[in-house]
Amino acid sequence: MHVLHVVGARPNFMKASPVMRAIQAYPGVRQTLVHTGQHYDANMSDVFFRQLELPAPDVNLGVGSGSHARQTAEVMIGFEQVMLDRRPDVVLVYGDVNSTVAAALVCAKLRVSFAHVEAGVRSHDRSMPEEINRIVTDRLADLLLTPSEDADRNLRADGVDPFKIRFVGNVMIDSLVRLLPAAQAVNDQQIPEQFALVTLHRPSNVDDSANLRSLLEAFVEINNDLRIVFPVHPRTRRKLEAIGAEFRDLLILDPLPYIEFLGIQSRATAVLTDSGGVQAETTYLGVPCLTLRNNTEWPVTVELGSNVLVGNDRQRLRQELMRILEGRVRKASVPPLWDGHAGERIARIVCEMWPS
Repeated sequence: MHVLHVVGARPNFMKASPVMRAIQAYPGVRQTLVHTGQHYDANMSDVFFRQLELPAPDVNLGVGSGSHARQTAEVMIGFEQVMLDRRPDVVLVYGDVNSTVAAALVCAKLRVSFAHVEAGVRSHDRSMPEEINRIVTDRLADLLLTPSEDADRNLRADGVDPFKIRFVGNVMIDSLVRLLPAAQAVNDQQIPEQFALVTLHRPSNVDDSANLRSLLEAFVEINNDLRIVFPVHPRTRRKLEAIGAEFRDLLILDPLPYIEFLGIQSRATAVLTDSGGVQAETTYLGVPCLTLRNNTEWPVTVELGSNVLVGNDRQRLRQELMRILEGRVRKASVPPLWDGHAGERIARIVCEMWPS
C-alpha cells in the first residue's frame, strides 16, 4: 500500500509526524511526504521538520505566499501532477490550511481516496478562511478522523455517513507529549519567571489596523503587571510595521521553533492567543488561556479546560487576567483521547481500510 501525506504549514507538521511514525510499524506500507511550501520561513518550516523528526519531503511544491485563491490554485496545479506521477492508494490531509482543501479537491477530481485528519472541527464562523477549508474538505473526504466528540456531532449534523467517521483524538497532542521533556529542558535566560505569552496571526485581529493597535495597547498595559513575551508571526510583524507600532517594554521575539515555543508555553503564567492549536496545547498543559476571538473551533477547551473567550474586549481581557494572577482559575481536565496515542489509532484505521 502507498500512503501519501500532504503538509503545508506548521500545524500540519505536528499532526503528520506521529501518523507517519505509527504507520512505519506496518509492513508493506510505502509513504510519500509532499510539502506544498505554504510556510517557507526557516523557523516556520525547516526547523520543525528536524525537531519533529519528519523525513525530508519527497516533493516540495514551493508555492510560498499569495492570496487564498492564488495559493490554493498553485497547490492544486502542482499536486495534481504529483498524484498522476506517484499514484498513491490513499492520501492523508491535515487540519484546515489552504494546502488541505487544495489537495482534497485534487483527490476528489482524480477519484483517489483520502482521509482528513482533524475532521469535524468547526468555529461556525464562515468569515474565517479556515472554516471554509474545513467544510469543503469534510464534504469530500472518504474517511473523517476526528479529534473530539463535538467534531463527531458536527459531522453527523452535516449529514455525513457515520461509517466514515472515526473518533481518534487530537494527534497534535502526540507531538506535544513526545517532545515536552525536551522542551522543558530548554533554559532561555531572557524569559522572565512570570510572564504572559502572546501569539497573534488571525486576519480578524491583524488586518484591522484599529483592532491591532488596540490589542497592542492592551498588551502594553498588561505589561505593567505581567511581562509580555511576544514571538511575532512574520505576517503580524508586517502589519505592525505598517501601523508604526511601538512595542515599548514588551519582550519581542522572532518566530520560535516548536520545541522552544512549547517550553516557553509550558512555563507561562497565562497565554493570550488567537490560535486554535495553542488553545489545544494549553488545555493539555493546564496553562490558563485567554483567546482573543469571539468563537473557537475547539469548544472542548472552554468546556473542560481553562480557556476563556475574551474577543476584543480589553476590559474583559484585563478582568480575566487578574483572575489568573489572583489564582482564581477553575480546575481544567484533558479531553478524551488527548493521550499521545492518536497517531497509532489513525495508522491502524488507515491500514485496515486500505490493506497492503
